[in-house]
Amino acid sequence: MKHVIDEFLRRLAVGDPDRIAELFADPADWRVSWPEPHHPAVPWIRPRSSRADVADHFRTLGNACVSGEIRVDQVLADGIDGPDAVLIGTSAQTVKLTGKRFVTSFAVHLTVGGGLITRYHVYEDSLAVAEAFAG
Repeated sequence: MKHVIDEFLRRLAVGDPDRIAELFADPADWRVSWPEPHHPAVPWIRPRSSRADVADHFRTLGNACVSGEIRVDQVLADGIDGPDAVLIGTSAQTVKLTGKRFVTSFAVHLTVGGGLITRYHVYEDSLAVAEAFAG
């Protein structure tokens, strides 16, 4: 599991959506922390499950925001060989459309099976993100 998470973080830092998506199972259990399945103001918030969806998520996020900072402060793993991990960190981005910056702490619950990410659940300050998109 650790090598998959390390590679995910490396590819995330490089910012290549297609290479990031290669690390995901197809389908994957995908959830971003919104109470509704869609959020009209934030273009990357919608249900997803396929590798193509994963690539689109990271591509849309990259197109909507000025390259910002994503910092992972801690990785909590489910034992040495357990399938689950939680990434805890901070994301600071600026929305291209509005010029507004948002900073949010996050937790990402990942599950790895068969060398691929099978679960990707994000918990973040959804309100800060939505307010940055508000005109």
